[in-house]
Amino acid sequence: MPEEQSYALNLDLSQKVVVDTEKMGWEGSRADNVLRKPLERESQESGRATSIVQFMPGASFPAHRHDMGEEIFVLQGEFIDEHGRYPAGTWIRSPHKSLHDPWVEQETLIWVKTGHS
Repeated sequence: MPEEQSYALNLDLSQKVVVDTEKMGWEGSRADNVLRKPLERESQESGRATSIVQFMPGASFPAHRHDMGEEIFVLQGEFIDEHGRYPAGTWIRSPHKSLHDPWVEQETLIWVKTGHS
């Protein structure tokens, strides 16, 4: 498997960054029917990252572990995993090495940050 390339999108914490997500296009992800708008990213599929993520109705994301933790804020819809159901307005912080297998039943929009701890 080829090594991931680091491309340091908005990682310089000494710089102010303003992103108008309404003007951004959606990018694909590792999962069908799950799109994202990267706001901050260390590499394509690992490391520190902050994104807006859109799940289409019935979409799921493969089970995965979060080295250095994960935070999710549900903006719209309902985010679901084996630990619970999280409606819009819910903030979730999962610790280092946490594992989950998320899915949705309806279109759902979340803000997600990984690699924070």
